Amino acid sequence: MDLYHLLNRGVDKRTIFLDDQDRKRFVLGLEIFNDIQSVDNIHRNVGLTKSNKEELVEIHGWCLMRNHYHLLVSEKAENGITQFIRKLNIGYSKYFNEKYKRSGALFQGRTKKVRIETDPHFLHILNYIHLNPLDYHRDFRNWREGKISNATHATAYLDKYQWSSYHDYCQDVKFLNITFTLFFKEVFQNYPKQLKDYLTTLEIEEMKAYILE
Repeated sequence: MDLYHLLNRGVDKRTIFLDDQDRKRFVLGLEIFNDIQSVDNIHRNVGLTKSNKEELVEIHGWCLMRNHYHLLVSEKAENGITQFIRKLNIGYSKYFNEKYKRSGALFQGRTKKVRIETDPHFLHILNYIHLNPLDYHRDFRNWREGKISNATHATAYLDKYQWSSYHDYCQDVKFLNITFTLFFKEVFQNYPKQLKDYLTTLEIEEMKAYILE
């Protein structure tokens, strides 16, 4: 199975999630656009389960920031990633432009896509995606430089940030039918503890090779 880290941000680095309604709408898109069938009406497919749709990708991790999103996926259907991202980006752009009375492109070009090819990258990537919200806390925003003095406080902040799959790996599922956790749970059997350990042993130079921004 090939894993891919996907990222896209707002054009000119503009904010693309202005409120929780926007974030909920994007999360909804992660569910309903992950279907090999076309989606004519976004409301029609709300609540579909994995058993009655054919998914394009497996979503192993995700995180929404103010002006960009991160996804960690593997492909389930031929050309599944391309189809999924096209539907997801176009669907959210239409919603956003209609809501805020704007026109034109919302995202900054093509979605960046990086294949996870090494064991260190594999062990790093899920943590990296989930740690992104630390950018919003003044005491933890230098986490990429290994300057976290209290990993317990840092993960407590992540507990309060609901717009990522972090909770899915901590047995506190916020959004159903989105994250496939079994693959990584075979490696990270106690994810909250593992993430704290990761923060305290972070190898900065090694991590820099895998940052996708």
